[in-house]
Amino acid sequence: MLNLTENAIQRIKVVLSEQELPDAKLRIFVEGGGCSGLSYGFMIEDNPTDGTDFEFDYENVKVLVDPVSAEYIDGITIDFKDDIEGARFVMNNPNAKTTCGCGSSFSPY
Repeated sequence: MLNLTENAIQRIKVVLSEQELPDAKLRIFVEGGGCSGLSYGFMIEDNPTDGTDFEFDYENVKVLVDPVSAEYIDGITIDFKDDIEGARFVMNNPNAKTTCGCGSSFSPY
């Protein structure tokens, strides 16, 4: 469904440990907006209760994706880069037909 590079996993571990929430999970989602139509979103959830999410485990990093977002990010690879352009997550989405210059939004059409 989705792939996280080792750099992304390590960065997510740092972010989650800073939250001091032992059961925290990272939610990855897609929402309307951005210059290409859809944007990627990330948020920390301490106690999700919906029960409809897909849950993935990457080296004890728990990642949640709702069913609607899952359709748009199936097969995505998420990396984390910290270079001259700054620190950021980089998405390589095989479902994106177009993306914006910064890579934070895309269109599947």
